[in-house]
Amino acid sequence: MIRFPHALAVLLAMVGPVGLTVSFEAFAETSTEANATSSIQSQEARAFLVRYCQDCHADGEREGGFDLESLSMDITDEATFARWTRVLDRVQLGEMPPPDADTIAPDELRSFVTQVQPVLANHHQSAKGTTLRRLNRNEYQNTLNDLFGTNLDLRSTLPEEGRSHEFENIGDALGMSMVHLQKYLDAADATIDAAISPWESKPPQQTITASYAQTREGERFIGELWKKLGDDAVVFFQNFGYPTGMLRETSVSIPGRYRIRITGYAYQSDEPITFRVGGTSFVRGSDKPTYGYAQLPPGDPTQVDVTVVEMTADIAERMMLTIDPWGLYPVDYNIRTEGVDGYTGPGLAIRKVELIGPIIEEFPSRGQRLLWDEFDVTALPKRRSNSDTQYQVTADDPLAAMTRTLLRLGRLALRRPVTPAELKPYLELFERERLSKLKQIDAPEKSADVDLQSAIKTSVTALLCSPDFLYLVEPPGKLSDHALAARLSYFLTRSSPDQWLRESANAGLLTDDPGTLLSQTQRLLRDHRAERFINDFTDAWLNLREIDFTSPDQKLFPEFDKYLRDSMIRETRQYVSRMIDENLPVSMLVDSDFAMLNERLARHYGIDGVEGPEIRPVALPPGHIRGGLLTQASVLKVSANGTNTSPVVRGVYVMERILGQRPQPPPPGIPGVEPDIRGASTLRQLLDQHRDMDSCRSCHRQIDPPGFALECFNPIGGYRDRFRSLGVGESVRDEINGRRVRYKLGPAVDASGELADGRQFDDFQAFRELLLANPDVLARAMLTKLATFATGREMGFSDRETLDQLVIKTRGGGMTDLIEAVVLSDLFQFK
Repeated sequence: MIRFPHALAVLLAMVGPVGLTVSFEAFAETSTEANATSSIQSQEARAFLVRYCQDCHADGEREGGFDLESLSMDITDEATFARWTRVLDRVQLGEMPPPDADTIAPDELRSFVTQVQPVLANHHQSAKGTTLRRLNRNEYQNTLNDLFGTNLDLRSTLPEEGRSHEFENIGDALGMSMVHLQKYLDAADATIDAAISPWESKPPQQTITASYAQTREGERFIGELWKKLGDDAVVFFQNFGYPTGMLRETSVSIPGRYRIRITGYAYQSDEPITFRVGGTSFVRGSDKPTYGYAQLPPGDPTQVDVTVVEMTADIAERMMLTIDPWGLYPVDYNIRTEGVDGYTGPGLAIRKVELIGPIIEEFPSRGQRLLWDEFDVTALPKRRSNSDTQYQVTADDPLAAMTRTLLRLGRLALRRPVTPAELKPYLELFERERLSKLKQIDAPEKSADVDLQSAIKTSVTALLCSPDFLYLVEPPGKLSDHALAARLSYFLTRSSPDQWLRESANAGLLTDDPGTLLSQTQRLLRDHRAERFINDFTDAWLNLREIDFTSPDQKLFPEFDKYLRDSMIRETRQYVSRMIDENLPVSMLVDSDFAMLNERLARHYGIDGVEGPEIRPVALPPGHIRGGLLTQASVLKVSANGTNTSPVVRGVYVMERILGQRPQPPPPGIPGVEPDIRGASTLRQLLDQHRDMDSCRSCHRQIDPPGFALECFNPIGGYRDRFRSLGVGESVRDEINGRRVRYKLGPAVDASGELADGRQFDDFQAFRELLLANPDVLARAMLTKLATFATGREMGFSDRETLDQLVIKTRGGGMTDLIEAVVLSDLFQFK
């Protein structure tokens, strides 16, 4: 790979400052205007607070951590703005002053709201368009891979993004540093290298055929069984016998997309056997991806006909396949001493494994066509038989060829029409790099024999690290057609606009015709790339990205396995996807008459009649405890710590992510509540003492009830009526996966509670009914999450009225209606 040690300095000196100045100029004036009317001048408002709040929040009293005396009138400070917003909300909702204090007269309340609300709204309205939004790691990776037809993992090479609450695509949290820029240069360089290697002909597909019977482990650990079967099959017996499903002979030398074919059958079994197909490597610390789960039915080794299962997967270089059966557990039989011949239990027989690929869907590739169409590319003779092919790139008029190339690339990369004048810095960079190469080889300036690869890559890399590429340039006000196309595309496909969206933007239809914008939205929701939207949105909104942040204690939860973990994620993503595909009502976020299950989830949830690894909708009987997001194992796992559950943590999770209510952080100096690791008392009992503190009571009245309702679910999403413990408790005589359990049963679960408004519930189902009683709350929360993710900014004070209108507009509608309403709103179409 050609390296450019000088490229960073050249880029910063020529392209970066110019682009940044142009991009940010429009925002400087707006920021100045935002500060003009950003203080609450009304003395009446101040007097109102003194009259009704001073007893509890002044003169040395700071209940709930709120100090009235330190409350500034200048709301340009974010913390002060947030405090004033909190004051207004609590007064309007009637939460303050408390019931035992003086009642606010209606006229006084209206006067206070009239004086404070417009100031907060105007300040937020003027300030919310002042931040440019950078492409985050996922968006940058998707954009480059889509642009050049590559399939590289760039995300892991880029710095971790800052978060604004749940989301990683919020402009205010997406900073830029020299480290970022250097990593972007490296990523762009790697993408170009992967995209532009010209091939004289389409690479042939190869078929790798491998068998466990041909490995040294096959005969060593299975003995003569595979010979006895007479069909070259090797049988897997979980936890004994064959030690690993790794198959060295399937190591991939050319990364890419492969078709995987596995031939085999369920041995000595009347039921199909499920197995995992994954990847592994000898590189320490490397990922071990899961490519999929499949099933093989019972078979007769004497028959030629056995089942072949197929799947496709993206396989990295030097990655080997591994096959791991599920559901086969040890029995009272020592296979190592007694041998396999006398074993009558089930096994998974694998005859052979085939890898076919890499599958080339485009030839020449997008990257080749994009960068080399204007140049002549010649393969050079190999110096050694095992060396890579080298190429020479030339052109009769290099500058003219590069101009045409950058115009074509610029329209796609910058997501709008471009002119030669805009591309001048990149053309000058190309010329300087080309001329420097000419001087190095002492060639005449007009020579057509000089290799242009270095100059082309330097110029293209600079374009892919320019502010106009790295940022979504959206000046304040109504978005242009191309800015709107980019915003819509990054919302629903997490990448730059495709051809059909660009054509609508070029024709000016997105801003002039709401019908066109709506039809494009509907088209993108059906696009295969919409899976990225589902993944990224659920990762952030429901925090699924932290599914592996904690590892369940295997002594407490021995039933947790990789199959369950993988199924958890797929359940939630496919559930949200089905809600969008079928425009299901927003109430189904909380309750539904179906669940998305496979055999592993069904076993975990105690639901009969579900076989196989495929996730599909399964009808639930009326009143079943499952249904909706809150009963899904992934949600219950990411809101627990792997050992125990906390009503506070789960309560905050439900409030923020399902109800759209952000509770206040605990006051300074207030200690948290730690669980009793002995299992002698529940966290609920400890919280009862915690809530007796005046500074904690008001917030915990809101936070704790949702957490209490979810106490009937353990940290991996299983239902429970008693807590598990490794300390005190009742011994359990049970086996899981063929092993005696080591946990004990502790105190009984109490899932009852009382909401802040006084409504009570006895169990989770009753709590769920209370949530369903006000679907507008669920709809507003969902609209807020969608709008935040779509626009790349947090919804704030001035957005409240629009969100309220969207709730009314979509009342009775489904998830697709909510997405369409967000796209057609001013929230989406204006910066």
